[in-house]
Amino acid sequence: MTARPDPDVIIVGAGMAGATLALGLASGGLTPVLIEPQPFETQCAPGFDGRASAISYAAFRQWRAVGAAQFLEPHAQRIEQILVTDGRAPGASARAPGGAFLRFDAAEIADRSGGEPLGYMLENRHIRAGLAQAVTDAGIEVLAPARVAAVSVEPGRARVALADGRTLTAPLVIGADGRGSLVRREAGIGTMGWGYGHTAMVATVRLERDHGGVAYEHFLPSGPFAILPLTDRRASLVWTESARRAAALKSARDAVFEAHLRRRFGPFLGAVVLDGPRFIYPLSLQLADKVISARIALVGDSGHAIHPIAGQGLNMGLKDAAALAQVLTEAARLGEDLGALGVLERYARWRSVDNLGVAVATDLFTRLFSNDNPLIRAARGAGIAVVNRIGPARRLLMSEAGGAVGDLPRLLRGQAL
Repeated sequence: MTARPDPDVIIVGAGMAGATLALGLASGGLTPVLIEPQPFETQCAPGFDGRASAISYAAFRQWRAVGAAQFLEPHAQRIEQILVTDGRAPGASARAPGGAFLRFDAAEIADRSGGEPLGYMLENRHIRAGLAQAVTDAGIEVLAPARVAAVSVEPGRARVALADGRTLTAPLVIGADGRGSLVRREAGIGTMGWGYGHTAMVATVRLERDHGGVAYEHFLPSGPFAILPLTDRRASLVWTESARRAAALKSARDAVFEAHLRRRFGPFLGAVVLDGPRFIYPLSLQLADKVISARIALVGDSGHAIHPIAGQGLNMGLKDAAALAQVLTEAARLGEDLGALGVLERYARWRSVDNLGVAVATDLFTRLFSNDNPLIRAARGAGIAVVNRIGPARRLLMSEAGGAVGDLPRLLRGQAL
């Protein structure tokens, strides 16, 4: 019997960042293997992940370049405008914003974005399903359900031992296995971080009036409240509360929850009714001490997990995937060892400044907007109003949120590897 050839790369974790990385590597001629404890069918079930993600237009270009966009576009809602308000009544402030508001409009940067929206809203279950289909069509091997028991490094290769006794070897193992990353722990990489003392209650609602592709972010006394547009006249709510109150909202009867929701939501989009289950997610920051080690690299939440306040968490992971796919593809074409530290350091240098900068900015933003101190509220209201009046500042922020600023990997430019 012919021995099974070793893959070029072993990716532990077939979530959104891991699957995107596998598609990028395969598009560049490499052979990745994905290992995942949850089969794709489980990941795509409505009860597995209730969140929706704001995807930058640069990240969506990557999905087009690796052949996944055709499965995602039917579920993608264009974000044409973003309205940020700082007040006490989201419905009223959204309908007729006062001085403390900030409006972003895709039309303002159409000349530099190629007519792209500010981003795309997709439910995570649809992202997972679309990426699963693309991975299958690309012929990428997926071992699932399969649990990694250990990761070890040997001269010239890394070894992954599975709980069922199987072993795999490759020049490089990539941890795309989330906040509790086993790959990160096996590599001896530590983390730092803290909790925010808040929990996000997430739900999907159906709207009486069309949202017009507008995403609303309201900073209220109890915390941020986001109304994010989805297809079919629906919206994803991210309702920030204390852990106790979020748990109570999750377990409340539908009628009770909808009564609370009407008071919080306001009347500006008409009647609002639940459209699916509710979920709660504790909010925290976690950063790995480093994203590479001997024959190990980290992408996505295994390397950095941030507060969702600016919608950048998944986009950071997709940027990681684009950068690492390009570094490894170029190294392979030069005949280099894919797991050599010299190769992996190129990836670390490329992503470390951006990842740290976004994490720090998000943390500061969270602390500034997640309190009701009158002095801070007055200062941030004045700051929002000033930025809203400065067109170049607004346009720069929009381009940054769209992932189109800086030294972009080819996939984020929509170019093949």
